[in-house]
Amino acid sequence: MPHVPVHPSAEKRQRQNVKRRERNRAFKSRFRTAVTTAQETLAKGNPEQASPAVSAAVKVAYSAASRGVIHKNKAARQVSRLARRLSGLRQSPAQPTA
Repeated sequence: MPHVPVHPSAEKRQRQNVKRRERNRAFKSRFRTAVTTAQETLAKGNPEQASPAVSAAVKVAYSAASRGVIHKNKAARQVSRLARRLSGLRQSPAQPTA
């Protein structure tokens, strides 16, 4: 049985929690989608196509972290991983094969 608030302040708190939960779910979904899209474009091996996807994922990650939806360290970790892969992708074709 769901919790039924008794006091007006508890009713308001429940309304706020519902709004925040939906907002957080939307942000988390947007974050995960952006990271997945960036990873898929990085896997294709074309840095020109991957760069906009990575920058979009970075923007979404830091936006979600600033709102408290995800932890700041999680955002930084994901951004670091994507940037490292993009950097490696940009450098790998330029190196001569020995």
